[in-house]
Amino acid sequence: MIAKRISMKSARKSSFRGLVHYLIHGQGKAVRVGEIGIRNCHSEDPNWAALEVKAVQAQNTRAESDKTYHLIISFRSGENPPPEVLKAIEERICNGLGYSEHQRVSVIHTDTDNLHIHLAINKIHPIRHTIHEPYRDHKKLADLCATLEAEYGLERDNHTPKRTAGQSKGADMETAAGIESLIGWIHRHCLEDILAAGSWEELHRTLGEHGLEIRERGNGLVIADREGTAVKASSVSRNCSKKALEARLGKFQPLPEAREKEPAKHRYVRKPLHSRVDTTELYAAYQNERSANLHSRGLDWKNAKANKDQRINQAKRTARLKRNTLRLAGSGASKRILYGHISQTLQEEIARIKQEYLTERQAIYEKYKRYTWHDWLKIKAHEGNATALEVLRAREVRTALKGNSVGSEGPVIQPGTFPGFRVDSVTKKGTVIYHVAATTIRDAGKLLQVEKGASQEGITVALRMAMHRYGETITVNGSSAFKDLVAMAAATARLQIRFDDPTLEQRRVDLSAVKVFCDVCAEQYIQERNEKRERISDILEHRAFCSSDAGTAEFRGLRQVNGRSLALLQRDQVILVLPVESSTAASLKRLGLGEEVGTTINGEILIKRRTRVR
Repeated sequence: MIAKRISMKSARKSSFRGLVHYLIHGQGKAVRVGEIGIRNCHSEDPNWAALEVKAVQAQNTRAESDKTYHLIISFRSGENPPPEVLKAIEERICNGLGYSEHQRVSVIHTDTDNLHIHLAINKIHPIRHTIHEPYRDHKKLADLCATLEAEYGLERDNHTPKRTAGQSKGADMETAAGIESLIGWIHRHCLEDILAAGSWEELHRTLGEHGLEIRERGNGLVIADREGTAVKASSVSRNCSKKALEARLGKFQPLPEAREKEPAKHRYVRKPLHSRVDTTELYAAYQNERSANLHSRGLDWKNAKANKDQRINQAKRTARLKRNTLRLAGSGASKRILYGHISQTLQEEIARIKQEYLTERQAIYEKYKRYTWHDWLKIKAHEGNATALEVLRAREVRTALKGNSVGSEGPVIQPGTFPGFRVDSVTKKGTVIYHVAATTIRDAGKLLQVEKGASQEGITVALRMAMHRYGETITVNGSSAFKDLVAMAAATARLQIRFDDPTLEQRRVDLSAVKVFCDVCAEQYIQERNEKRERISDILEHRAFCSSDAGTAEFRGLRQVNGRSLALLQRDQVILVLPVESSTAASLKRLGLGEEVGTTINGEILIKRRTRVR
């Protein structure tokens, strides 16, 4: 688990309302926004809560810094703590930062490989109207994360940074964009030689061999390539700061201008990070598309400006014509009023034209938006480009998805996306997210993760996807409740499938030979009870009633799920769940718990009086 503050570069541009709008906006995805939490506000609507916060922030007129604290709590790939744990973690971290009484809006996002919580916190106290800025919050966050990981059994993260701020920034840039940074390139190709240099002459020669040079800027040093890209020397390494180098090599000696530059044996080139997939053609297409978009954007902006200027000139000519016409009229107060009206109308028209021009410029910008390499790959993968998807999945060592999943131990037969299913989104690690039959399915290539709460219809879709991808032999991982639902879904849909787990395969075969009495409501209830059973041992196993269960059983009550009546029947240590009609439910209400009832292969319940009800 990692907790990280996201700071605005300019306090003037900070907007609590704008941040909340971004957090709760679905961006056209079915799977993005999870649970929304609001604390210490009167309103339960996030938009109204944002207005409350804005009003409170306006009460503090002295603070010049950012009044909004934006925090992200991110969990390891595959980790999906229950809602009560997420709430507890949020509360503990906010209390640890000193924001227990402050207004905040929390939003869970699920559209990436890592479940994460965004927290928009008002730094202005709602009563005292004073601003609170946590001291050394990065250290507090690291300590809190380490404590909470141990307390809730979460996977451990490293909370002790081993890189400088510059190195971390370079790594973040590479992670976000997928393009090798100059800092990263120096670390991989010549940092050891730079640190081994025994004189300024040797340092200049080493840098020159790699197409680099070091020079003064302000009170420090920068390392730059021959294209002009430069980074602070201290960002590359603490041992490369001006103070450290002068302590080791003496007073700084610049490279003589008359001296010819060393022929570069190696040089930095902006290109995708090393991957097992050849990205040459794809990156060339990316650069061509980017150049074409840049050219087209420039032309559209130019045409938009010309159109704006033409409309303004036309408005001015119209106003001038009106004034010339009015000049021929008589004099008086009415004439002066009309002159004023013409002038006001002109100013309003010019303001309207300029506003429309700004709107058009923004639309052009969005049309030809510049995407990073990784964002461009996501778009192409979303469109069905199999190579782009493969590049995303090869970018780093991927952490296997955890939880309920279907996959195969064998090779992938059909890579890429699944035809006939709409892709909801694609993550930067190449996980394709589908939302079908109210079920979220995450495709990581080697397996398909099915999120909790999946319906039988959704599980059936996941199994059909698995058959398309891996063939007829399928591996199932997850809870016992999930495995039982998978077996039931395979049997009900009569899928030509085989599970490599002998026990699960036998369960599928048994269910295929009998009729299963189950609907959406029964399925939901069974899943909820079996999930609780994993935490509470006193709860008996629940499953759907089958035709093979005909005979006698003990009545264990009725349940209502979304208006549907479910009869609970116990046999041995298993609760059989059977959907019943309202008339049957009315008859069963007269029975006591533990009374014996009979059942038929058609799902009918026979009460002791031998009266048959449906």
